[in-house]
Amino acid sequence: MKSIGIIAEYNPFHNGHLYHLEKIKEKYKDATLILVMSGNFTERGEISIIDKWKKAEIALRAGIDIVVELPFPFATQSADFFSYGAITLLEKMKVEKVVFGSESNSIEDLTLIAKTQLENEDFDHLVKVYSKLGENYPTALSKALFDLTGKKITTPNDLLGISYIKTIIKNNYKIKPETIKRENNFHSTELKKISSATALRLALKEKKEIKEYVPDFVYPYLLDDLHFQDEYFPYLKYKIITEKDLRKYHLVEEGIDQKIKKEILNANSYEEMISRMKTKRYTYNKLQRTLNAILCNFTKEDANLWRELPYIRLLKFNTKGQQYLNYIKKEIDIPIISKMTKHKNPMLAYELETTKIYALSLPLQKQKDLIEKEYKYKINKGEKND
Repeated sequence: MKSIGIIAEYNPFHNGHLYHLEKIKEKYKDATLILVMSGNFTERGEISIIDKWKKAEIALRAGIDIVVELPFPFATQSADFFSYGAITLLEKMKVEKVVFGSESNSIEDLTLIAKTQLENEDFDHLVKVYSKLGENYPTALSKALFDLTGKKITTPNDLLGISYIKTIIKNNYKIKPETIKRENNFHSTELKKISSATALRLALKEKKEIKEYVPDFVYPYLLDDLHFQDEYFPYLKYKIITEKDLRKYHLVEEGIDQKIKKEILNANSYEEMISRMKTKRYTYNKLQRTLNAILCNFTKEDANLWRELPYIRLLKFNTKGQQYLNYIKKEIDIPIISKMTKHKNPMLAYELETTKIYALSLPLQKQKDLIEKEYKYKINKGEKND
């Protein structure tokens, strides 16, 4: 059975995502589409605007056959570790190809850069040189690669794509990478036919009408129970003020801990907190991941302990997906789970704790409902895509 892997956050799902899926389905008409999706917290340390169950429902309606959750310890980290978790899940599920959006749409250039990072002895040296000159890591990396390859890659999907390819090469995985041209600007805040997820989240926060900018089947999911970053700021503030030593948390280095303690008392919002702390060394994304680790009690010990995937957690699948799972299940070397109560694991237990934090922005009964889904949700195996 042919299978195609997709890695996404769908925060939220937009017309660009639909275009991506339609292109895949045009080329691989009978393939089973398997999505590895981050849950309630995302790679840049952001809160998902809708919960993972709604995102999984949307994914099936869009044409996905199986939705697999990328666990929090992988989903909320920088590109290389995020990619390792996502690609490894697809490899374990015997996926033949991973197809991702790319600004350059050149698998050859991305592979060259990936191999340069892994194999060229001068790469690490150049990164260190540029870092000592005051460049942050992403900029140092970009300059080192340009020196060695003449290629300049700075756009987010290409950078993620390079990490996907590095994971494949480094681990000798069988999965093959393939690109689809990305048609919109990732960071644009302008609403248009193919709007970025950033633009849609901002519009929803500002209570603008977004119906014409998302697929019709997505719009009803964006009408209520939305989660915005600033809603969690009071909880973050309390956590920082009452925590004696912030250095136990993932990414909190000596020096930045005191800056966090100081600025949390001066900031009126999450955005203001980030802007007060942002430097060349501490980029916006790194600060978001750092604050997210504090909010969700993700420690350095956790990050070191949870470096491998102990299970495959299914969020949703349809009849076609079930047939694929039955076809491959004997070849998979880690547990496949759909209900938390049937499998005891520290990472799963931690996932439940992060859901409790994520649910805090909802009314009490909806908090309880969302938390209970972690161990009561039953997949409708006969479900069909619209």
